[in-house]
Amino acid sequence: MKAKIRGVYSTALTKLLIDNGFEIVQSSLAIKNRFGLSENPAPPDLVVKDRYDLQGVRALGSSDSVSAFQSILQSSFSDVLTRKWMFSVNGIYKGMVVESDEHAFYVDIGEGVIGRLPRFETIAMDEKQLIVHVERRRVGSKQPILTTNLKIVGNYAILAKSSKIGVSLKIRDLSRRAELYALGKSIAPEDWGIIWRESSATQQEATLENEIARLVEKVKLLDENVSQIEAPTLLVEGSSFMDVEFPWFSKKVMDKLRSSVAPTFDGHHFYKSCGGKISSTLEMAEKLLEKRQNTSEVEKSFKEQILGELPEAGSQVNIEHVKLSGVIFHLGEATIENLDDEQVRYNRVMRRDGFYDGLNVKKEAGDKAVSETKIGEWSITTRYFSSNGECKGTYINLNTPLEVYPNALRYVDLEVDVCILPDGTVKTLDEKKLEKAEEKSFISKTLYESITEQVKKILKELKENKQQ
Repeated sequence: MKAKIRGVYSTALTKLLIDNGFEIVQSSLAIKNRFGLSENPAPPDLVVKDRYDLQGVRALGSSDSVSAFQSILQSSFSDVLTRKWMFSVNGIYKGMVVESDEHAFYVDIGEGVIGRLPRFETIAMDEKQLIVHVERRRVGSKQPILTTNLKIVGNYAILAKSSKIGVSLKIRDLSRRAELYALGKSIAPEDWGIIWRESSATQQEATLENEIARLVEKVKLLDENVSQIEAPTLLVEGSSFMDVEFPWFSKKVMDKLRSSVAPTFDGHHFYKSCGGKISSTLEMAEKLLEKRQNTSEVEKSFKEQILGELPEAGSQVNIEHVKLSGVIFHLGEATIENLDDEQVRYNRVMRRDGFYDGLNVKKEAGDKAVSETKIGEWSITTRYFSSNGECKGTYINLNTPLEVYPNALRYVDLEVDVCILPDGTVKTLDEKKLEKAEEKSFISKTLYESITEQVKKILKELKENKQQ
């Protein structure tokens, strides 16, 4: 399978995928030089790009290539999160309208998935059944955006229902645009237009004709199935999408992969995910390493330059509590009490009344939560105190190791909590949620088993301490 990779994780992932039998195509100049790759303009089965927050990547491609990528990641990184989208991107579904409002129709496209079809779309409805296309817009969101403007996407061209011939604006050669336009006019199927993608610019006419013939076969299959199959169902498969998160341990392994082919600081991928001045300073420092300057001196200078960008004891930071689904809960502002190579300790003050669910205790404005963890540890222990200093209970949250960013403390919540009530009673919460995450392949079986063992270890230690 072929992969195209871009972004801050590109060198490490290129190394990983080459080692696992992938062919790298459309490489950047840096990747070509580092791996000795020749020019390869072939269309990829898998495209991997940075997430906007630089905490991972987004993968789009064939079902087989995305599944292979997921398997490689889960076998290589102990804490990686792989969130596959349930829907087929650019897939065509026969759906059932289940609800509507003044803005949209809500369409069941299968397995309980309800997509949103804007009302301004022109739709031909037969007993509330209709043919819809899943747009790439808002890919990864809980609710897909649908359209009745059907498209069948190929490597070099897109067949578009009731459309005209079009050529990508990225193809600027006027003579080539004219050739593609003329070819499209001559081979477009009835009631469908052809939009030539940028990748078509360098292809032979026979290759493009074969592409259209392959897409036309999908049109025929669509026409045959429309009347025979009941909604909701997938009629024409599109691409698979997966959101990937690289927490603390994953970034560490990425550093090792990258260092095998290029000068790399320990912490490279963490620093890159910080963005801004830290990322740009890292780039300059590693260029000095490429010129064979003294590693320890360059690293010392780099850390001195970024020191003011990172928090220290007394700093105010936000708490980013990331759920396995990818949803981020901002727990509010915290004050760092201690931060060194071994331990992080911070506190936050509750602003509103509420309830500590696992502790069965009332939460009151003015309560103080004091949290601490060790660097690289799979849990954070938080003790809750009333405004007069009385302990209301303790939460031991299982999570990926805490990462300390310029303005935030970030970790991925692994759902399971161990609670210690004011009377000393110990109970475990939400183990089923972790189990479901493993069933959905958000996490690997190895990570599931590791966290289960961590819980047993914590419970054993609490029991032993109680007996002393």
